Amino acid sequence: MPKKKSYIKTNIIAFAIIGLLFTGIGVYAAVTFPSNEVSYDNSSSGLKSTNVKGAIDELYKTCTQTAADKLIEEGKLTKDPYECRYFYKGKNSNNYITFNNEKAGWRIISVECDGTIKIMKLNSIDDREWNDKYNNDWTQSSLNKYLNETYYNSLTSTAKSQIVSKNWSIGSIYSDNSNIRRQIENENSKTWNGKVALPTVSEYIRTNNGPRCSYYSLLNDNSVDCEKTTWMLSSGNSTYWWTITPNREEVADVFLIFKGSIIYNGANMFWGTVEPSVYLSSDIKITGGTGTQSNPYTIS
Repeated sequence: MPKKKSYIKTNIIAFAIIGLLFTGIGVYAAVTFPSNEVSYDNSSSGLKSTNVKGAIDELYKTCTQTAADKLIEEGKLTKDPYECRYFYKGKNSNNYITFNNEKAGWRIISVECDGTIKIMKLNSIDDREWNDKYNNDWTQSSLNKYLNETYYNSLTSTAKSQIVSKNWSIGSIYSDNSNIRRQIENENSKTWNGKVALPTVSEYIRTNNGPRCSYYSLLNDNSVDCEKTTWMLSSGNSTYWWTITPNREEVADVFLIFKGSIIYNGANMFWGTVEPSVYLSSDIKITGGTGTQSNPYTIS
């Protein structure tokens, strides 16, 4: 005879006690105990619960919690005051992630309120011009084509399945702007939908936690301070790299990050390094790691 399956409910646990015999008839008494009062050691699963209800709740959460939920719950992110986003800020952020089989090869820029996660490659893939034409429109950029064709096709099949197409902010900004809110509005004034691109100027600013790096002004260079207060210029990153953000005042100029400074140069005149950025799907889950360089987050 096949064995019957047994189940544990999350609210109670039933224990059957064969108790008494009266005139040859067996009497069975069912005694129930609240599951939050029954001891259980869940440490072997890497969890912390000490009772059955806690164990079940933790295991359920582990199986269903999205990566975005977990990262926000850890409290290492800063909620952005301008948009519904959470940023890793400061020089020593534990935001390393393994992606495309590159252990700790990427870092998390932000967690979006739709559950997607924006990440940035730690090391440059190339030195390239932003555009091979006298034009700073990302939709017509030769670098855009390279990233979304040649580079994207070089990724593993798993990495491709974890990337989602998103609307990227590609609006132009002024070369001197101390109003970060207006700058973000200008960046968001134009969008492009795709899979691989670059960080914006305002994202570089918003990963800084230095008091003098909450805005930028090319006339008031804060590079000495800003270089020390963001992970985007930490070991492994290039000292100069392209952003996706064009200069509103010049039809061919694009902004770069150069040793902490925000500068601009001709899209077809300067070969900046390329550190790609992608959005990870809201369906991915964190499978391990703590975000440090030696123990980066792993995902599935």
